[in-house]
Amino acid sequence: MLRIKRVPTVVSNYQKEETEEAAAAARRVSGCGRNCLNKCCIQGAKLPLYAFKRVNKFKTEMGVHGHEVREPEPPVAFLDSLVLGEWEDRVQRGLFRYDVTACETRVIPGQYGFIAQLNEGRHLKKRPTEFRVDKVLQPFDGNKFNFTKVGQEEVLFQFEASEDGEVQFHPSAPIDVENSPSVVAINVSPIEYGHVLLIPRVLECLPQRIDRDSFLLALYMAAEAGNPYFRLGYNSLGAFATINHLHFQAYYMALPFPIEKAPTKKIISTGSGVKISELLNYPVRGLVFEGGNSLEDLSNTVSDACICLQENNIPYNVLIADCGKRIFLLPQCYAEKQALGEVSSELLDTQVNPAVWEISGHMVLKRKKDYEEASEENAWRLLAEVSLSEERYQEVNALIFEAIARGDDANGGVAESVIGEADAKPKSGGEVDAINKNSCPAMVSGTPECLVLHSGSRYCGLMIRYCFYKLASAMTY
Repeated sequence: MLRIKRVPTVVSNYQKEETEEAAAAARRVSGCGRNCLNKCCIQGAKLPLYAFKRVNKFKTEMGVHGHEVREPEPPVAFLDSLVLGEWEDRVQRGLFRYDVTACETRVIPGQYGFIAQLNEGRHLKKRPTEFRVDKVLQPFDGNKFNFTKVGQEEVLFQFEASEDGEVQFHPSAPIDVENSPSVVAINVSPIEYGHVLLIPRVLECLPQRIDRDSFLLALYMAAEAGNPYFRLGYNSLGAFATINHLHFQAYYMALPFPIEKAPTKKIISTGSGVKISELLNYPVRGLVFEGGNSLEDLSNTVSDACICLQENNIPYNVLIADCGKRIFLLPQCYAEKQALGEVSSELLDTQVNPAVWEISGHMVLKRKKDYEEASEENAWRLLAEVSLSEERYQEVNALIFEAIARGDDANGGVAESVIGEADAKPKSGGEVDAINKNSCPAMVSGTPECLVLHSGSRYCGLMIRYCFYKLASAMTY
Protein backbone atom coordinates (compact mmCIF):
# COMPACT_ATOMS: atom_id res chain seq x y z
CA MET A 1 0.00 0.00 0.00
CA LEU A 2 1.47 3.33 -1.08
CA ARG A 3 0.74 6.45 0.96
CA ILE A 4 1.98 10.04 1.02
CA LYS A 5 1.60 12.79 3.58
CA ARG A 6 0.26 16.14 2.42
CA VAL A 7 -1.70 19.03 3.81
CA PRO A 8 -5.31 18.56 2.63
CA THR A 9 -6.93 21.46 0.85
CA VAL A 10 -9.80 22.93 2.85
CA VAL A 11 -12.66 23.41 0.37
CA SER A 12 -15.43 24.04 2.91
CA ASN A 13 -15.63 25.95 6.19
CA TYR A 14 -17.19 22.82 7.68
CA GLN A 15 -14.22 20.64 6.81
CA LYS A 16 -13.08 20.24 10.39
CA GLU A 17 -11.08 17.55 12.15
CA GLU A 18 -13.95 16.37 14.33
CA THR A 19 -13.45 14.04 17.26
CA GLU A 20 -15.51 10.91 17.70
CA GLU A 21 -17.17 12.53 20.72
CA ALA A 22 -18.24 15.56 18.67
CA ALA A 23 -19.59 13.37 15.92
CA ALA A 24 -21.55 11.29 18.43
CA ALA A 25 -22.96 14.46 20.04
CA ALA A 26 -24.11 15.70 16.64
CA ARG A 27 -25.99 12.46 16.08
CA ARG A 28 -27.80 12.80 19.41
CA VAL A 29 -29.43 16.11 18.51
CA SER A 30 -32.00 16.96 15.88
CA GLY A 31 -30.01 18.16 12.88
CA CYS A 32 -26.40 19.21 12.92
CA GLY A 33 -27.11 22.88 13.45
CA ARG A 34 -25.11 24.07 10.46
CA ASN A 35 -27.75 23.99 7.68
CA CYS A 36 -25.84 21.45 5.57
CA LEU A 37 -26.85 19.40 2.53
CA ASN A 38 -27.26 16.18 4.48
CA LYS A 39 -30.60 14.58 5.31
CA CYS A 40 -30.55 16.18 8.75
CA CYS A 41 -31.05 19.65 7.22
CA ILE A 42 -32.08 19.24 3.58
CA GLN A 43 -35.82 18.63 3.93
CA GLY A 44 -37.73 21.70 2.78
CA ALA A 45 -34.58 23.60 1.81
CA LYS A 46 -34.46 25.82 -1.27
CA LEU A 47 -31.58 26.95 -3.45
CA PRO A 48 -31.29 28.88 -6.74
CA LEU A 49 -31.63 26.68 -9.83
CA TYR A 50 -30.05 27.19 -13.24
CA ALA A 51 -31.65 24.87 -15.78
CA PHE A 52 -29.61 24.58 -18.97
CA LYS A 53 -30.82 23.65 -22.43
CA ARG A 54 -29.48 20.41 -23.83
CA VAL A 55 -27.80 21.44 -27.08
CA ASN A 56 -25.53 19.04 -28.94
CA LYS A 57 -24.92 21.02 -32.12
CA PHE A 58 -24.06 24.70 -31.92
CA LYS A 59 -22.48 27.58 -33.76
CA THR A 60 -18.78 28.16 -33.28
CA GLU A 61 -16.30 30.98 -33.33
CA MET A 62 -12.53 31.10 -32.91
CA GLY A 63 -11.46 30.92 -29.28
CA VAL A 64 -8.50 32.20 -27.30
CA HIS A 65 -5.99 29.97 -29.06
CA GLY A 66 -7.54 29.71 -32.50
CA HIS A 67 -9.69 26.70 -31.60
CA GLU A 68 -13.41 26.72 -32.22
CA VAL A 69 -15.65 27.41 -29.23
CA ARG A 70 -19.37 27.84 -28.74
CA GLU A 71 -20.65 31.25 -29.79
CA PRO A 72 -21.95 33.00 -26.67
CA GLU A 73 -25.65 33.82 -26.59
CA PRO A 74 -27.58 35.81 -23.95
CA PRO A 75 -28.61 32.77 -21.81
CA VAL A 76 -25.01 31.54 -21.81
CA ALA A 77 -23.67 34.91 -20.73
CA PHE A 78 -26.19 34.82 -17.89
CA LEU A 79 -24.59 31.71 -16.37
CA ASP A 80 -21.20 33.40 -16.56
CA SER A 81 -22.50 36.44 -14.70
CA LEU A 82 -24.43 34.23 -12.28
CA VAL A 83 -21.30 32.38 -11.17
CA LEU A 84 -19.36 35.60 -10.66
CA GLY A 85 -22.23 37.44 -9.00
CA GLU A 86 -22.96 34.65 -6.52
CA TRP A 87 -19.24 34.13 -5.87
CA GLU A 88 -18.76 37.84 -5.13
CA ASP A 89 -21.74 37.71 -2.77
CA ARG A 90 -19.93 34.98 -0.76
CA VAL A 91 -16.84 37.20 -0.70
CA GLN A 92 -18.89 39.99 0.86
CA ARG A 93 -20.29 37.53 3.40
CA GLY A 94 -16.77 36.54 4.47
CA LEU A 95 -17.02 32.85 3.58
CA PHE A 96 -13.51 32.49 2.11
CA ARG A 97 -10.42 31.69 4.14
CA TYR A 98 -8.37 34.42 2.46
CA ASP A 99 -8.53 37.06 -0.26
CA VAL A 100 -7.24 35.34 -3.39
CA THR A 101 -7.10 38.67 -5.25
CA ALA A 102 -4.31 39.68 -2.85
CA CYS A 103 -2.14 36.72 -3.89
CA GLU A 104 0.85 37.76 -5.96
CA THR A 105 0.77 36.39 -9.52
CA ARG A 106 3.14 36.79 -12.44
CA VAL A 107 3.89 35.25 -15.81
CA ILE A 108 7.27 33.52 -15.81
CA PRO A 109 9.49 34.64 -18.70
CA GLY A 110 10.00 31.95 -21.31
CA GLN A 111 8.53 30.25 -24.33
CA TYR A 112 5.42 28.88 -22.62
CA GLY A 113 4.56 31.61 -20.14
CA PHE A 114 4.05 29.48 -17.03
CA ILE A 115 1.97 31.35 -14.45
CA ALA A 116 3.32 31.55 -10.89
CA GLN A 117 1.10 32.39 -7.93
CA LEU A 118 2.17 32.84 -4.33
CA ASN A 119 -0.67 31.37 -2.28
CA GLU A 120 0.50 30.98 1.30
CA GLY A 121 -3.04 30.70 2.68
CA ARG A 122 -3.94 27.33 1.15
CA HIS A 123 -1.91 25.13 3.50
CA LEU A 124 -1.76 27.11 6.74
CA LYS A 125 -3.22 25.79 10.03
CA LYS A 126 -3.63 22.24 8.77
CA ARG A 127 -1.52 19.26 9.69
CA PRO A 128 -0.31 16.78 7.04
CA THR A 129 -2.63 13.82 6.50
CA GLU A 130 -1.88 10.43 4.95
CA PHE A 131 -3.47 9.68 1.60
CA ARG A 132 -3.46 6.37 -0.22
CA VAL A 133 -2.14 6.90 -3.74
CA ASP A 134 -2.01 3.41 -5.21
CA LYS A 135 -5.76 2.92 -5.67
CA VAL A 136 -7.66 5.17 -8.08
CA LEU A 137 -11.07 3.66 -7.27
CA GLN A 138 -11.99 3.66 -3.60
CA PRO A 139 -15.43 3.27 -2.02
CA PHE A 140 -17.20 6.34 -0.69
CA ASP A 141 -16.78 6.74 3.07
CA GLY A 142 -19.55 8.78 4.68
CA ASN A 143 -17.54 9.14 7.89
CA LYS A 144 -14.99 11.31 6.12
CA PHE A 145 -15.57 14.84 4.92
CA ASN A 146 -17.81 14.96 1.86
CA PHE A 147 -19.91 17.58 0.13
CA THR A 148 -23.14 16.73 1.91
CA LYS A 149 -21.49 18.35 4.94
CA VAL A 150 -21.00 21.78 3.36
CA GLY A 151 -23.22 24.62 4.53
CA GLN A 152 -26.05 25.61 2.21
CA GLU A 153 -24.66 29.16 2.23
CA GLU A 154 -21.59 27.81 0.39
CA VAL A 155 -23.76 26.48 -2.46
CA LEU A 156 -24.28 28.99 -5.29
CA PHE A 157 -27.00 27.18 -7.22
CA GLN A 158 -28.34 23.89 -8.51
CA PHE A 159 -27.28 23.03 -12.07
CA GLU A 160 -29.66 20.77 -13.98
CA ALA A 161 -30.93 20.10 -17.49
CA SER A 162 -34.13 21.96 -18.29
CA GLU A 163 -37.26 19.83 -18.39
CA ASP A 164 -38.89 21.85 -21.18
CA GLY A 165 -35.78 22.38 -23.29
CA GLU A 166 -35.39 26.08 -22.48
CA VAL A 167 -32.86 27.87 -20.30
CA GLN A 168 -34.44 28.90 -16.99
CA PHE A 169 -33.30 30.45 -13.74
CA HIS A 170 -35.24 30.16 -10.49
CA PRO A 171 -33.88 32.28 -7.59
CA SER A 172 -35.39 29.90 -5.04
CA ALA A 173 -36.24 26.34 -6.01
CA PRO A 174 -36.98 23.31 -3.79
CA ILE A 175 -34.25 20.69 -3.57
CA ASP A 176 -35.51 17.44 -5.06
CA VAL A 177 -34.10 14.97 -2.56
CA GLU A 178 -35.44 11.96 -4.46
CA ASN A 179 -33.66 13.02 -7.68
CA SER A 180 -30.30 14.08 -6.31
CA PRO A 181 -29.43 17.54 -7.67
CA SER A 182 -26.08 18.62 -9.07
CA VAL A 183 -24.81 21.76 -7.37
CA VAL A 184 -22.16 24.44 -7.79
CA ALA A 185 -20.44 25.49 -4.55
CA ILE A 186 -17.57 27.78 -3.65
CA ASN A 187 -14.10 26.50 -2.85
CA VAL A 188 -13.27 28.39 0.35
CA SER A 189 -9.54 28.00 -0.43
CA PRO A 190 -9.59 29.47 -3.94
CA ILE A 191 -6.73 29.37 -6.41
CA GLU A 192 -8.22 32.11 -8.55
CA TYR A 193 -11.22 34.39 -8.81
CA GLY A 194 -14.48 32.52 -9.23
CA HIS A 195 -13.06 29.19 -7.99
CA VAL A 196 -16.03 26.82 -7.66
CA LEU A 197 -16.83 23.13 -7.38
CA LEU A 198 -19.28 21.28 -9.62
CA ILE A 199 -20.68 18.35 -7.64
CA PRO A 200 -22.78 15.97 -9.76
CA ARG A 201 -25.78 14.34 -8.04
CA VAL A 202 -24.45 15.41 -4.67
CA LEU A 203 -26.86 13.40 -2.52
CA GLU A 204 -25.96 10.12 -4.21
CA CYS A 205 -22.55 10.33 -2.52
CA LEU A 206 -20.65 9.11 -5.58
CA PRO A 207 -16.94 8.39 -5.13
CA GLN A 208 -14.36 10.34 -7.14
CA ARG A 209 -14.70 8.51 -10.44
CA ILE A 210 -15.86 9.82 -13.81
CA ASP A 211 -18.87 8.36 -15.59
CA ARG A 212 -20.49 9.43 -18.85
CA ASP A 213 -23.29 11.43 -17.25
CA SER A 214 -21.06 13.39 -14.87
CA PHE A 215 -18.54 14.26 -17.56
CA LEU A 216 -21.25 15.45 -19.92
CA LEU A 217 -22.55 17.67 -17.12
CA ALA A 218 -19.10 19.25 -16.79
CA LEU A 219 -18.96 19.91 -20.53
CA TYR A 220 -22.39 21.52 -20.40
CA MET A 221 -21.20 23.85 -17.66
CA ALA A 222 -18.17 24.88 -19.73
CA ALA A 223 -20.34 25.40 -22.81
CA GLU A 224 -23.06 27.28 -20.92
CA ALA A 225 -20.56 29.67 -19.32
CA GLY A 226 -19.41 30.53 -22.83
CA ASN A 227 -16.21 32.11 -21.52
CA PRO A 228 -12.88 30.71 -22.83
CA TYR A 229 -11.17 31.94 -19.66
CA PHE A 230 -13.38 29.68 -17.52
CA ARG A 231 -11.90 26.19 -17.36
CA LEU A 232 -12.91 23.07 -15.49
CA GLY A 233 -10.50 20.54 -14.08
CA TYR A 234 -10.65 17.05 -12.61
CA ASN A 235 -8.19 15.15 -10.40
CA SER A 236 -8.54 11.44 -9.83
CA LEU A 237 -7.53 9.75 -6.60
CA GLY A 238 -3.80 9.16 -6.82
CA ALA A 239 -3.50 12.38 -8.85
CA PHE A 240 -4.03 14.76 -5.92
CA ALA A 241 -7.76 14.60 -5.36
CA THR A 242 -8.09 14.63 -1.57
CA ILE A 243 -11.88 14.31 -1.21
CA ASN A 244 -13.39 11.03 -2.36
CA HIS A 245 -16.72 12.55 -3.40
CA LEU A 246 -17.27 13.16 -7.11
CA HIS A 247 -16.47 16.76 -8.07
CA PHE A 248 -14.91 18.98 -10.70
CA GLN A 249 -13.18 22.30 -10.05
CA ALA A 250 -13.41 25.46 -12.12
CA TYR A 251 -12.15 29.04 -12.07
CA TYR A 252 -11.36 32.07 -14.22
CA MET A 253 -7.87 32.84 -15.49
CA ALA A 254 -7.64 35.66 -18.05
CA LEU A 255 -4.46 34.24 -19.53
CA PRO A 256 -3.79 31.24 -21.78
CA PHE A 257 -2.51 28.20 -19.93
CA PRO A 258 0.87 26.97 -21.20
CA ILE A 259 -0.61 23.56 -22.01
CA GLU A 260 -3.14 25.26 -24.31
CA LYS A 261 -0.29 26.81 -26.28
CA ALA A 262 1.71 23.58 -26.64
CA PRO A 263 1.92 22.10 -30.16
CA THR A 264 0.01 18.91 -30.88
CA LYS A 265 0.13 16.14 -33.47
CA LYS A 266 -3.04 14.47 -34.68
CA ILE A 267 -3.23 10.74 -34.09
CA ILE A 268 -6.69 9.78 -35.33
CA SER A 269 -10.30 10.85 -35.75
CA THR A 270 -13.02 8.59 -34.42
CA GLY A 271 -16.09 7.59 -36.35
CA SER A 272 -18.06 10.22 -34.41
CA GLY A 273 -15.71 12.96 -35.61
CA VAL A 274 -13.64 13.42 -32.46
CA LYS A 275 -10.04 14.35 -33.28
CA ILE A 276 -7.44 12.92 -30.91
CA SER A 277 -3.95 14.40 -30.82
CA GLU A 278 -0.95 14.10 -28.56
CA LEU A 279 0.95 16.92 -26.88
CA LEU A 280 4.38 17.75 -28.25
CA ASN A 281 7.25 19.63 -26.59
CA TYR A 282 5.50 19.76 -23.23
CA PRO A 283 6.90 18.30 -19.99
CA VAL A 284 3.81 16.13 -19.34
CA ARG A 285 2.75 13.58 -21.96
CA GLY A 286 -0.94 13.60 -22.71
CA LEU A 287 -3.78 13.48 -25.21
CA VAL A 288 -5.97 16.26 -26.59
CA PHE A 289 -9.60 15.68 -27.66
CA GLU A 290 -11.66 18.10 -29.75
CA GLY A 291 -14.44 18.24 -32.32
CA GLY A 292 -17.06 15.54 -32.66
CA ASN A 293 -20.44 15.47 -34.35
CA SER A 294 -22.02 16.55 -31.07
CA LEU A 295 -21.08 17.59 -27.55
CA GLU A 296 -22.17 14.17 -26.35
CA ASP A 297 -19.88 12.43 -28.86
CA LEU A 298 -16.91 14.37 -27.51
CA SER A 299 -17.97 13.72 -23.93
CA ASN A 300 -18.45 9.97 -24.46
CA THR A 301 -15.06 9.58 -26.12
CA VAL A 302 -13.21 11.32 -23.29
CA SER A 303 -15.22 9.69 -20.51
CA ASP A 304 -14.59 6.25 -22.03
CA ALA A 305 -10.86 7.03 -21.89
CA CYS A 306 -11.17 8.18 -18.27
CA ILE A 307 -13.13 5.09 -17.29
CA CYS A 308 -10.42 2.96 -18.89
CA LEU A 309 -7.73 4.67 -16.81
CA GLN A 310 -9.77 4.25 -13.64
CA GLU A 311 -10.39 0.57 -14.24
CA ASN A 312 -6.68 0.04 -14.91
CA ASN A 313 -5.71 1.93 -11.73
CA ILE A 314 -3.90 4.73 -13.57
CA PRO A 315 -4.10 8.17 -11.88
CA TYR A 316 -4.96 11.04 -14.21
CA ASN A 317 -6.00 14.68 -14.53
CA VAL A 318 -8.37 16.36 -17.00
CA LEU A 319 -8.52 19.97 -18.19
CA ILE A 320 -11.68 21.17 -19.98
CA ALA A 321 -10.82 24.25 -22.04
CA ASP A 322 -12.23 26.44 -24.82
CA CYS A 323 -15.82 26.33 -23.54
CA GLY A 324 -15.85 22.54 -23.49
CA LYS A 325 -14.53 22.14 -27.02
CA ARG A 326 -10.98 21.07 -26.14
CA ILE A 327 -10.08 18.53 -23.47
CA PHE A 328 -6.66 17.47 -22.18
CA LEU A 329 -6.25 14.00 -20.64
CA LEU A 330 -3.08 13.60 -18.59
CA PRO A 331 -2.14 10.31 -16.90
CA GLN A 332 0.45 10.93 -14.19
CA CYS A 333 2.69 9.20 -11.65
CA TYR A 334 4.07 11.91 -9.31
CA ALA A 335 2.33 10.72 -6.14
CA GLU A 336 3.49 7.15 -6.81
CA LYS A 337 7.07 8.35 -7.24
CA GLN A 338 6.73 10.40 -4.07
CA ALA A 339 5.51 7.39 -2.09
CA LEU A 340 8.39 5.28 -3.44
CA GLY A 341 10.96 7.93 -2.48
CA GLU A 342 11.84 8.70 -6.10
CA VAL A 343 11.21 12.47 -5.97
CA SER A 344 14.08 14.72 -4.94
CA SER A 345 13.90 16.50 -1.59
CA GLU A 346 14.33 19.79 -3.45
CA LEU A 347 11.00 19.28 -5.24
CA LEU A 348 9.27 17.89 -2.15
CA ASP A 349 10.32 20.93 -0.12
CA THR A 350 8.28 23.17 -2.42
CA GLN A 351 5.12 21.39 -1.18
CA VAL A 352 3.66 21.78 -4.66
CA ASN A 353 1.06 19.13 -5.41
CA PRO A 354 1.01 18.85 -9.22
CA ALA A 355 -2.70 18.43 -9.89
CA VAL A 356 -4.60 19.59 -12.99
CA TRP A 357 -3.92 23.33 -12.58
CA GLU A 358 -0.18 22.93 -12.00
CA ILE A 359 0.11 20.46 -14.88
CA SER A 360 -1.70 22.96 -17.10
CA GLY A 361 0.92 25.56 -16.23
CA HIS A 362 -0.59 27.51 -13.31
CA MET A 363 2.02 26.91 -10.61
CA VAL A 364 0.50 27.48 -7.16
CA LEU A 365 3.48 28.08 -4.88
CA LYS A 366 3.36 28.15 -1.08
CA ARG A 367 6.77 29.64 -0.24
CA LYS A 368 7.97 33.16 -1.00
CA LYS A 369 11.37 31.75 -1.93
CA ASP A 370 9.92 29.48 -4.62
CA TYR A 371 7.82 32.32 -6.03
CA GLU A 372 10.78 34.69 -6.28
CA GLU A 373 12.97 32.00 -7.89
CA ALA A 374 10.25 30.70 -10.21
CA SER A 375 11.54 30.00 -13.72
CA GLU A 376 10.48 28.03 -16.76
CA GLU A 377 13.31 25.61 -16.04
CA ASN A 378 12.05 24.96 -12.50
CA ALA A 379 8.46 24.49 -13.69
CA TRP A 380 9.61 22.13 -16.42
CA ARG A 381 11.70 20.10 -13.97
CA LEU A 382 8.74 19.61 -11.62
CA LEU A 383 6.28 18.67 -14.35
CA ALA A 384 8.74 16.26 -15.97
CA GLU A 385 8.50 14.21 -12.77
CA VAL A 386 4.72 14.10 -13.18
CA SER A 387 4.81 12.58 -16.66
CA LEU A 388 4.77 8.90 -17.49
CA SER A 389 7.84 7.56 -19.23
CA GLU A 390 7.55 7.23 -23.01
CA GLU A 391 7.33 3.44 -22.75
CA ARG A 392 4.63 3.53 -20.08
CA TYR A 393 2.78 6.31 -21.91
CA GLN A 394 2.52 4.15 -25.04
CA GLU A 395 1.26 1.21 -22.99
CA VAL A 396 -1.42 3.41 -21.44
CA ASN A 397 -2.36 4.89 -24.82
CA ALA A 398 -2.92 1.38 -26.16
CA LEU A 399 -5.43 0.74 -23.37
CA ILE A 400 -7.14 4.09 -24.00
CA PHE A 401 -7.50 3.59 -27.74
CA GLU A 402 -8.82 0.08 -27.24
CA ALA A 403 -11.52 1.45 -24.91
CA ILE A 404 -12.39 4.30 -27.29
CA ALA A 405 -12.55 1.94 -30.23
CA ARG A 406 -14.96 -0.37 -28.45
CA GLY A 407 -17.15 2.59 -27.48
CA ASP A 408 -17.03 3.98 -31.01
CA ASP A 409 -18.00 0.59 -32.42
CA ALA A 410 -20.90 0.26 -29.97
CA ASN A 411 -22.14 3.76 -30.81
CA GLY A 412 -22.14 3.18 -34.55
CA GLY A 413 -19.10 5.21 -35.59
CA VAL A 414 -18.23 5.12 -39.29
CA ALA A 415 -15.14 2.96 -39.64
CA GLU A 416 -14.62 3.48 -43.34
CA SER A 417 -13.70 7.15 -42.95
CA VAL A 418 -11.23 6.26 -40.21
CA ILE A 419 -9.56 3.58 -42.30
CA GLY A 420 -9.58 5.82 -45.34
CA GLU A 421 -7.72 8.54 -43.48
CA ALA A 422 -5.07 6.08 -42.43
CA ASP A 423 -4.43 4.58 -45.83
CA ALA A 424 -6.44 4.72 -49.08
CA LYS A 425 -5.48 1.11 -49.85
CA PRO A 426 -6.66 -1.38 -47.24
CA LYS A 427 -3.92 -3.63 -45.86
CA SER A 428 -4.14 -7.38 -46.01
CA GLY A 429 -4.32 -9.33 -42.77
CA GLY A 430 -0.70 -10.40 -43.20
CA GLU A 431 0.51 -6.84 -43.71
CA VAL A 432 -1.30 -5.60 -40.64
CA ASP A 433 0.02 -8.52 -38.58
CA ALA A 434 3.58 -7.76 -39.72
CA ILE A 435 3.21 -4.09 -38.81
CA ASN A 436 1.87 -4.87 -35.37
CA LYS A 437 4.48 -7.48 -34.57
CA ASN A 438 7.08 -4.78 -34.99
CA SER A 439 5.34 -1.70 -33.63
CA CYS A 440 1.83 -2.18 -32.28
CA PRO A 441 1.61 -1.07 -28.62
CA ALA A 442 -1.63 -3.03 -28.31
CA MET A 443 0.13 -6.36 -28.83
CA VAL A 444 -0.94 -8.83 -26.16
CA SER A 445 0.64 -12.30 -26.01
CA GLY A 446 1.58 -12.15 -29.67
CA THR A 447 -1.91 -11.13 -30.83
CA PRO A 448 -2.51 -7.46 -31.61
CA GLU A 449 -5.68 -6.18 -29.98
CA CYS A 450 -6.63 -4.42 -33.23
CA LEU A 451 -7.14 -7.83 -34.88
CA VAL A 452 -9.32 -9.33 -32.19
CA LEU A 453 -12.51 -8.46 -34.09
CA HIS A 454 -13.06 -9.17 -37.77
CA SER A 455 -11.37 -6.82 -40.20
CA GLY A 456 -14.58 -5.05 -41.19
CA SER A 457 -15.35 -3.79 -37.68
CA ARG A 458 -15.12 -0.16 -36.67
CA TYR A 459 -13.14 -1.21 -33.59
CA CYS A 460 -10.50 -2.81 -35.81
CA GLY A 461 -10.38 0.28 -38.03
CA LEU A 462 -9.60 2.62 -35.16
CA MET A 463 -6.93 0.36 -33.67
CA ILE A 464 -5.29 -0.17 -37.06
CA ARG A 465 -5.21 3.60 -37.52
CA TYR A 466 -3.50 4.04 -34.17
CA CYS A 467 -0.94 1.34 -34.99
CA PHE A 468 -0.19 2.98 -38.35
CA TYR A 469 0.31 6.29 -36.56
CA LYS A 470 2.81 4.81 -34.10
CA LEU A 471 4.69 3.06 -36.90
CA ALA A 472 4.91 6.32 -38.87
CA SER A 473 6.08 8.17 -35.75
CA ALA A 474 8.78 5.60 -35.12
CA MET A 475 10.00 5.93 -38.70
CA THR A 476 9.96 9.74 -38.47
CA TYR A 477 11.93 9.96 -35.25
